[in-house]
Amino acid sequence: MKMLGLYRYLHNYLDKTLFLEGIAPLLFRLYLAPIMVQAGYNKLCAFENTVDWFGNAEYGLGLPYPMLMVSFAIAAELIGGLLLVIGLATRWVSIPLMLTMVVAIFTVHWPNGWAAIADSSSWLSDGTLWLNEAVMSSPEKLTVAKNILTEHGNYAWLTSSGKFVVLNGGIEFAVTYFIMLLSLFFTGGGKFTSVDYFLAQKLLK
Repeated sequence: MKMLGLYRYLHNYLDKTLFLEGIAPLLFRLYLAPIMVQAGYNKLCAFENTVDWFGNAEYGLGLPYPMLMVSFAIAAELIGGLLLVIGLATRWVSIPLMLTMVVAIFTVHWPNGWAAIADSSSWLSDGTLWLNEAVMSSPEKLTVAKNILTEHGNYAWLTSSGKFVVLNGGIEFAVTYFIMLLSLFFTGGGKFTSVDYFLAQKLLK
């Protein structure tokens, strides 16, 4: 009984922080919004090339109705990203954004495994879950690149902002964004931190 009493006491103590529960969805929204807007803007600026890449089976994704799909992705990312900033229609806009992440995961990133950045020392690349030859060969590529840059360039200056890495383009980022969007789908924009919350207080009470 003492343990049960202690549990209840601690649980009630934790519940006192619930008035701040809107902070988490707010941070999710503000993290995701610029990523989505930038992705949509990039597609819009290179619309014809993006449509070609979406539709071409030889060097692209080979998706059906590429113009329609690119237009959908642009609308979802630009409009959805902007709405995430203020927390308006959060649960609704999370749906098309999750769909774009699912498409990205399975049509673009899946063959590259998990890691976004090649790290041959990671258990996620050693065959435990995903064996990715491109990742496993990345140390050799980095060594060759370092030797070339050391001999023919100012390697210290080139790496002064951070070390060189080999991009792998795995599903890591897309899955992370999907999970964050899924959380927003269930929680909404956030208590006290979104337009959705105040509209609900006014219209649904």
